[in-house]
Amino acid sequence: MPMDVNANIPSNFIRNIIEQDLSTGKHKKIVTRFPPEPNGYLHIGHAKSICLNFGLARDYQGTCHLRFDDTNPEKEEVEYIESIQEDVRWLGFDWGEHLYFASDYFDQLYHYAVELIKQGKAYVCELSGDEIREYRGTLTQPGKDSPYRNRSVEENLELFERMRNGEFEEGSHVLRAKIDMASPNVVMRDPVLYRIKKVPHHRTGDKWCIYPMYDFTHCLSDAIEGITHSICTLEFENNRPLYEWILEQVFPEPHPQQIEFARLNLSYTVMSKRKLLQLVEQGVVSGWDDPRMPTLAGLRRRGFTPAAIRDFCERIGVAKANSIVDYALLEHCLREDLNMTAKRTMAVLRPLKVVIENYPEGQVEYVEAVNNPNDPDAGTRLVPFAREIFIERDDFMVDPPKKFFRLAPGREVRLRFAYFIKCTDVIYDDEGNVVELRAVYDPETKGGSAPDGRKVKATLHWVAAEHSLPAEVRLYDHLFAKEDPNEGDLLENLNPASLEILTDARVEVNMQDVQPGEKFQFERLGYFCVDLDSTPERLVFNRTVPLRDTWAKLQRK
Repeated sequence: MPMDVNANIPSNFIRNIIEQDLSTGKHKKIVTRFPPEPNGYLHIGHAKSICLNFGLARDYQGTCHLRFDDTNPEKEEVEYIESIQEDVRWLGFDWGEHLYFASDYFDQLYHYAVELIKQGKAYVCELSGDEIREYRGTLTQPGKDSPYRNRSVEENLELFERMRNGEFEEGSHVLRAKIDMASPNVVMRDPVLYRIKKVPHHRTGDKWCIYPMYDFTHCLSDAIEGITHSICTLEFENNRPLYEWILEQVFPEPHPQQIEFARLNLSYTVMSKRKLLQLVEQGVVSGWDDPRMPTLAGLRRRGFTPAAIRDFCERIGVAKANSIVDYALLEHCLREDLNMTAKRTMAVLRPLKVVIENYPEGQVEYVEAVNNPNDPDAGTRLVPFAREIFIERDDFMVDPPKKFFRLAPGREVRLRFAYFIKCTDVIYDDEGNVVELRAVYDPETKGGSAPDGRKVKATLHWVAAEHSLPAEVRLYDHLFAKEDPNEGDLLENLNPASLEILTDARVEVNMQDVQPGEKFQFERLGYFCVDLDSTPERLVFNRTVPLRDTWAKLQRK
């Protein structure tokens, strides 16, 4: 076993199992899999599973398969398959030649179902769905046998073939395992293995009108592919006895080992595909890739990086007990990554014009600005400075409180990379709103320092009025205002301030050639990403994350 590969990787109970299996010779090579259902877009919870399964295969020089559990054609779409592949690659993982579909095994799965019938361990049942649930019993009361449970093998084989041939209506017949209707584990009370669905499949067309259930498909798909460690989330713990029972009946050893771990629960976030689909279908969000969505497509569009998500998944670790992870940790991982990689620029979101009256009219000079102080190779850029500039409206107050150190009448501040300026006059409109400032600058303070050693308490970002570009900026926040939005009505828990669109923002003129997906730190404001809607004629930026955890501060007040 390549112990040196894992020397710097925190251990967990799954790694301990794998290392034990390798050291004892139970397995010479590990094979894991990531088995998504193509019925929606992947979300941040899936990222944990992706990083875990592909990461284990990488670290132990094994193989990880990407297998689509495409057994429910009513809810599956090629769009989802393509998006899932894109997301896995975006996170930095590659399945190579190991791309599979559960539908690849439909013929084999049918064969295994027939084998169970021949063994007297499966039967065709005509109870309705509601009746099956009623007959199953409760956690405290055993179930009772279906009146069709003791059909002969010959009759069950005939009925199952007729199911396959499309002779029965949906819901009229199912194939059930014959296990134990009195089992303390409700899952083992004759679970359904096949149901009728007269729906074309995106890969097999009209060949099948019966489709295997997840519990029947998953374990056999794992075994067919030679999966050694079938890693899944805790909600499948009760299903493990069924996983093992099916394999014991029809598949030769060795069998895959199912191991459960705690799924990711993130504050202010829902992870249910059903609920996410509801948000999309009801128009609460603009689509699966809305930057407020926890989908990987949404996080990517918002400006999250694969490195930050991988780091987050590593930090939260692998546990056996469910818990809620603070969203602030995900943002912290993102800030750490972007702080090292994102170029700096200046942008003014809510512009307030400042006319520097003693600066020569028509003159434009260029000041040198650092692109990223943490990256020596990022270099510098030249930013135009002129008589008229824009500053942030929030950086000025007519009558400031004691601890407000930014611009005010008679007060001097530093302009980032440029000069000291002092506010000399305030221009109001007819309604008493501040619409413009007048100021003077000190030409001796170029670069941001005064020869006489005088200090100022604030440094403001700015852009030149005529030498900057208009932009739309979308300020995103949590989609939900409640820490656990799964409690109560989903729509009532929405955050009404999850999106604010600013249409009058200004950005540096050298942003004219930016491309969708590029990431920047708007100095003093946060990290921003060029949106997919952006064009050279209409720049659009998404706020990825503020510079600090402002949400947590608001919640503590």
